[in-house]
Amino acid sequence: MKTKFLILTATMSFSVMTFAQKNEVKAADKALKANNVAEAKSALDKAEPLLSGADNKTKALYYFVKGNTYAKLAKSGEDSAFEESIKSYNDLIAFEDQTGKKKYSVQAKQAMSAMSGDIVNAAIKDNNEKKFDEGADKLYLAYNLSKKDTVYLYYAANSAVNAQNMEKALKFYNELKDINYDGSEVKYTAVNVSTGKAEEMNKTQRDLMVKSKEYKDPKEVKTPSRKAEIVKNIALIYTQLGKDDKALSAYQEARANNPNDVNLILNEANLHYKLGNKDKFKELMAEATTVDPDNPDLFYNIGVINMEQNNIEEARVAYSKAIELNPGYVNAQLNLSTTYVNEGNGLIDSMNKLGNSKADIAKYDELKSKKDDLFREGAQILEDALKENPDNQGLLSQLKNIYGALGDTENFMRLKKLLGE
Repeated sequence: MKTKFLILTATMSFSVMTFAQKNEVKAADKALKANNVAEAKSALDKAEPLLSGADNKTKALYYFVKGNTYAKLAKSGEDSAFEESIKSYNDLIAFEDQTGKKKYSVQAKQAMSAMSGDIVNAAIKDNNEKKFDEGADKLYLAYNLSKKDTVYLYYAANSAVNAQNMEKALKFYNELKDINYDGSEVKYTAVNVSTGKAEEMNKTQRDLMVKSKEYKDPKEVKTPSRKAEIVKNIALIYTQLGKDDKALSAYQEARANNPNDVNLILNEANLHYKLGNKDKFKELMAEATTVDPDNPDLFYNIGVINMEQNNIEEARVAYSKAIELNPGYVNAQLNLSTTYVNEGNGLIDSMNKLGNSKADIAKYDELKSKKDDLFREGAQILEDALKENPDNQGLLSQLKNIYGALGDTENFMRLKKLLGE
């Protein structure tokens, strides 16, 4: 009798737990239908520990009500509720697939589809409030709800970049690359006859408005593909994260897709410069000038690297081209002048090593004359530069120093006065 009594007690206890679980789930359902979301959540919290012992019907209702409850919480501003709602709906769909009784799955899928718009709106709000990291997570969640809406993944990556969360941005950009995201689209426009302004609309609406004679000049414009941008961003992020080998591979891939993108060439060149590959840097910079021959900055940078490698004549050619393209390019003018000053300074050591013999004195005078000519060449470049930038302190200061080294007191004092010294 004792054994039977114990078995009976256990069975009764199990029945009470099942009954309690059913009551809590029904209470949650009732509260939610009455729009009492807090009460529904409280009832669900009480039901959750008892869920394992519930029957299939109760479990399905629990997942469905929980999905609906957290969907409402999300709409009221509780951001983390979006994920909890989606998880519950997905648990429901998986459970009903397993049991073969699909009572709520269709409604759950419809609810998730409708929720996508709410999530995107919440992400827009986050981004407007500069909460970029949270916005990125929501956009990624929206993308995972509807894989066909790949633009959400693209905006999630951009939002992660704005948040300076480069690891997250890299994950999203690589995913975009893996799904072969293009991002181009066709935009339909027509000119409003009454205002004379072009307006964008969908194709059907545009065609109807043109037929109505209220609009004219219909056009279809295809926006550029975003593939090159994505691969470029991957390379930039790898560089920023210090993953230089991966960055170089990404640049090579990006340039294969878009060989005439001068920014890609420059970014790869700068990475080679950072890695100490100065010959490769110079090669890529020269390539960039063939793509963008009117860009003075390209020639300036070629001048800098040649100057570092002591290729003085090549540096002068590059600086001169930069100044030709931009007559007010102060840094190019200063550096071009410096090439002559440095060459002149290089003669001083040879001058100091000479003795007092007649031949040495003659050689000294020859070297001094050459040095002074180089200094005057450097000074003339800066005098010409002052015509474009008469008050530039850098130009005035360097010019004063050259005249000081030449012993040209008159010009030295003139420059001191211009500098307010």
